[in-house]
Amino acid sequence: MFARDEKNYPKGAVDKAAVGEASVDYVARAQALVPTIEAAADRIEAERRIVPEVIAALQKAGIFHMLLPPSLGGGGADIVAFNEVIQTIAAADASTAWCVGQQVASTQAAGYLQPKIAREVFGPPHGTVAWGPPAGAKAVVTDGGYVVNGRWRFASGSGHCPWIGGHSAVIERDGKPRLDDKGRPVLRTMLFRKEQATWTDIWHTIGLRGTGSNQYEVKDLFVADAYTTWRDQPSDRTDDSALFNIPLLTLYGIGFSGVGLGLARASLDAFMTLATNKTGRAGRGLMRDNPVIQSELAKVAGGFNAARAFLRDMLEEMWDAVNRDGATLEQRARLRLAITGALDQSVRVVDFAYTAAATSAIFNGSPFERRFRDMHTVTAQGQAHMSNFESAGQALFGIEPMQRL
Repeated sequence: MFARDEKNYPKGAVDKAAVGEASVDYVARAQALVPTIEAAADRIEAERRIVPEVIAALQKAGIFHMLLPPSLGGGGADIVAFNEVIQTIAAADASTAWCVGQQVASTQAAGYLQPKIAREVFGPPHGTVAWGPPAGAKAVVTDGGYVVNGRWRFASGSGHCPWIGGHSAVIERDGKPRLDDKGRPVLRTMLFRKEQATWTDIWHTIGLRGTGSNQYEVKDLFVADAYTTWRDQPSDRTDDSALFNIPLLTLYGIGFSGVGLGLARASLDAFMTLATNKTGRAGRGLMRDNPVIQSELAKVAGGFNAARAFLRDMLEEMWDAVNRDGATLEQRARLRLAITGALDQSVRVVDFAYTAAATSAIFNGSPFERRFRDMHTVTAQGQAHMSNFESAGQALFGIEPMQRL
């Protein structure tokens, strides 16, 4: 449906094999980028942004557009590869993985925009969107679009994204909120260029510092109707590719659970190395020979591997379903269980590694302290909230939850 706009692809700006070929091994591409990302990790933390050479490498590899269908110039990858790419990157740097997860998932909006607009926003190698939840935003209906006033927070990756989205309540010309057929306020996401917003540096956090998830604001900004959409809105849909059968929030969960699993795997690997070489307390031999360490390691490793395997199974099942007749409510519930369960087990692993490493974990630059901070920042996001188990439980009983799975 979408034609690739060649004039937006400067020669040499992107690896041609990175776009339009579903057979590309994006996990291998991510693995090849690990040395570059690891080398930049301290700068990413200190500068509180994903540094330019890492962004350039991700763009050249086609990572940001890996899920987009080939008709849009994307890689047509599946959601299993998406999750594994994020795991791979997170083991090198969680902030980079978090931004990639959000930017890759946000390309789902392309299926709900008119083709010309989708090509404009997502067509170039750097075509990415950042957005965050509103802290008060409204869009007043006017001729040809909306006049938008609002403030939003937590726009992860805004430093490298040329496009920004603002989720806004729609207000009629008479000042009344627009309501849907169930009496709920209608929301639309307004897409606009980053330079049209005023930015405030609010992202001073314990972890994921490199995401630069700052606050932005617009006043009396006109946004044409063609540059607006709402996630998973059937009336907006313009492309029938399988990607667009998966709810946007579910795609975020697939990406962010990869961040948790990558942090957990890296923490566990670092602890295994430490325990194999470090003497325990009071000269009682190597840490690896301590029965308590052995049993606790086995527990968290078992939980981690079980959660990771369950998630992979559900991602494979979901991808098969959305390429056929669509996912059932039970399948969507089990995927939500797998996503939230993976994040829950990831925290357990990171906490174990940090605690068991004792004084080796508490110094800046250790293999544990930043991952501990990053992991506990990940858990503040909605995908890790325990309320997700409630929604999944409702669905397992056959009750459609308020939160779409």
